[in-house]
Amino acid sequence: MSKPTVVVVTGVSSGIGRAAAEKFAKRGCQVFGTVRSIAKAKPLPGIELIEMDVRDDVSVRHAIQSIVAQAGRIDVLVNNAGMNMIGAVEETTTSEATALFETNVFGILRTTQAALPHMRAQRHGRIVNVSSVLGFLPAPYMGIYSASKHAVEGLSETLDHEVRQFGIRVALVEPSHTRTNLETSSPQAKLQIEDYGHERDIVSRSLAASINGAPEPSEVANTIVEAALGRWRMRCTPAGQASLLSKLRRFMPAGPVDASLRKAFGLK
Repeated sequence: MSKPTVVVVTGVSSGIGRAAAEKFAKRGCQVFGTVRSIAKAKPLPGIELIEMDVRDDVSVRHAIQSIVAQAGRIDVLVNNAGMNMIGAVEETTTSEATALFETNVFGILRTTQAALPHMRAQRHGRIVNVSSVLGFLPAPYMGIYSASKHAVEGLSETLDHEVRQFGIRVALVEPSHTRTNLETSSPQAKLQIEDYGHERDIVSRSLAASINGAPEPSEVANTIVEAALGRWRMRCTPAGQASLLSKLRRFMPAGPVDASLRKAFGLK
């Protein structure tokens, strides 16, 4: 009798991470989901919750060691934990940018570096990094978030070149707007420069409208599960808007793409 696939999903308190963890469990995987505080987290049937803060080196190492001690290995690591921010580049302080990169980029680096020794020893594994369409198509007033996802894309491609010699592959999942708390409660940069106010408000309203009509997290979760357990592909975009934007970016001239993007956000 074969052993179940051991899957670690970061950031399962809500949204995409929670939906993905549930789908892995339904596929018969042994699933560990990380949360920043177990005391505040809602239980997930069939999923072992592990306390871990992706911003803290010691917390990450301890959590991964705990998982390996229980399960004996890690077959799949899904780096899902992330945060968003709205604001003009000029409005965003370096401390705000650093905080966002600590979660979105360095958090992935920490968990990956903690899991890789175990994957290398077993000579197999799959790492799935949750990026965004903003990782290949930057949006106005989300410059730092876009920059973090571009960093995730570059890191993932490079890492895949380095670890495939050990039977490990890295994949990216690039969703568009999804109806989650991450998107509906995105913080704004604290510094508000009046000159940007009019356009920032237009973009914020456009985002809110898009999120209200966006698909549920389960659709992105399906893509994550397929990226982790199915045939390897570097970039995996959920059906619908994300897939369309990916094709537009690849095949359309830059000018029309730029104009279409501004029109989508209500900008002239």
